[in-house]
Amino acid sequence: MRLHAPTGVVLYLLPGLWSFSLASEWRPDLLAVVCLAIAAVLVRGASCAVNDVIDKDIDAQVARTASRPVAAGTISVGKALLFAAAQAVASLAILALVNKETALVVGASYPLLVAYPYMKRAFPWHSAWLALVINVYALAGWTAATGRIDYPPTVFGLYACGFFWTLFHDTVYSHQDKEYDRSIGVTSSALMFGKSSKAWLAIFIALSVAGALWAGAEAGTGWAFHLLVVCAGILLSYLVVRVNLDDPKSCWDTFVANRYFGWIILVAAVAGQFI
Repeated sequence: MRLHAPTGVVLYLLPGLWSFSLASEWRPDLLAVVCLAIAAVLVRGASCAVNDVIDKDIDAQVARTASRPVAAGTISVGKALLFAAAQAVASLAILALVNKETALVVGASYPLLVAYPYMKRAFPWHSAWLALVINVYALAGWTAATGRIDYPPTVFGLYACGFFWTLFHDTVYSHQDKEYDRSIGVTSSALMFGKSSKAWLAIFIALSVAGALWAGAEAGTGWAFHLLVVCAGILLSYLVVRVNLDDPKSCWDTFVANRYFGWIILVAAVAGQFI
């Protein structure tokens, strides 16, 4: 489940909270917030378990991932898949407490989540697939607040914000393992972008901020939203300047720090309702 490294849960959950906040105009149903948070932990845990099974042979060859339970042989493939299925079902049951539409939206993303590990073998830019899939939670957040799946432009602006934010942080993340990936023949954003990675990271920041600003304009938020979104973009820009993409520790620290962008967008979504 990677509970010892909760950044992944945060990155999955926050787009859902952005849209939930704007949809509810910050008159939130606290039960829905709790359900979204618990379900995010379980969906991410199920995804990790499936990923560990599919990638067990690759993980065993990479120092950073060789100790993962399936790769290390401490948990069997069958038990890992059973654990994944239990989490997947439990998350949908929890979301159904909010409304059945939210459970259906998240459940529809499951086949895409399972397909993600195979993208590393078939698709040179599998980060784009990841970005498409995990930001479904932005749709789920809106549905949790409204019970509707007829999404307005606001939601697609937030989805775009999350999509390009995912491309940003997953590109930084992939630089940790680029030498291992190169040696074992696995594709990654780090290898695809190479020395132009920082230029691409700057593009992703601009597009992510643009998506959030578009969402705010469509939702009629106040000036505080737009100011905070710009500040969030400045933070990511600082991280790009600071990171050493050839140093795995620097990449990891930047990956973890980038979650503050998501928290600032959430604060913006709340503040924009009042200011």
